[in-house]
Amino acid sequence: MTAQISAAKAGTFQVGGDLTVNRMGYGAMRLTGDGIWGEPRDPEEAVRVLQRAVELGVNFIDTADSYGPFVANRMIKKALHPYKDGLIIATKVGLTRCGPNDWRPVGRPEYLRQQVELNLIDLGLETIDLMQLHRIDPKVPLADQLGELKLMKEEGKIRHIGLSQVSVEELKRASEITPIVTVQNLYNLANRESEEVLDYCESNGIGFIPWFPLATGKLAAEGSPLADMARQHNVRPAQLALAWLLRRSPAMLPIPGTSSTRHVEENIAATEITLSEADFHTLADLAR
Repeated sequence: MTAQISAAKAGTFQVGGDLTVNRMGYGAMRLTGDGIWGEPRDPEEAVRVLQRAVELGVNFIDTADSYGPFVANRMIKKALHPYKDGLIIATKVGLTRCGPNDWRPVGRPEYLRQQVELNLIDLGLETIDLMQLHRIDPKVPLADQLGELKLMKEEGKIRHIGLSQVSVEELKRASEITPIVTVQNLYNLANRESEEVLDYCESNGIGFIPWFPLATGKLAAEGSPLADMARQHNVRPAQLALAWLLRRSPAMLPIPGTSSTRHVEENIAATEITLSEADFHTLADLAR
């Protein structure tokens, strides 16, 4: 893997109309222990992963207070603070943790405010460029949840607001309360249940951040069309899946996560792959 690869080769997207990000980003969830809980097994490698990602042109890092909790945020600060100009760190609030792999939505305004303040401290920021509501809490009115984030935006602590795991209808309702600049939903080559949300985002200038972007499952099994095509391109199936995402929509902002510098290099190298029209449609048909 050479230093010639660059996340910039994925092209750019304007988040909120004023934040230019390279479309190949990095997701920090894997910088924690098992179950997205506690410290990583190799903290030094976690620091190297972040630094290498930025060296290779990543200027959009997605994290959340619930990763660890707060472990990923502190790793980001340790590895990258003071932050270089143009580096956008997006984070999320709205989930609380009670143990490994245990995620529970809490959208009470006072909790969201506390978590925004803690994100600011742990990331070493005065303003969070993109604050996303990790989940809509069904027990709390949406207007109360987004209203608190909107208030903190007016206070200068948040620049833009995004949502995660929402429907088109929820996105429309939220947009009546405050401008929504990104949506982060489960989406990958094998799972495209959020197709309608993606199309709505593209049509309305909203960035679409697919979480779990590398999932290929049985599609990557030996002898499968994905595995065969990856062999033809001399790449890994996961790289091909990322290339497909980037081709799928100009609003797509993949954030593949890893705790390995080798894998972060491989993921960013996916920006080098050029899919033909036939290859794109062949991959698109796989999950149908």
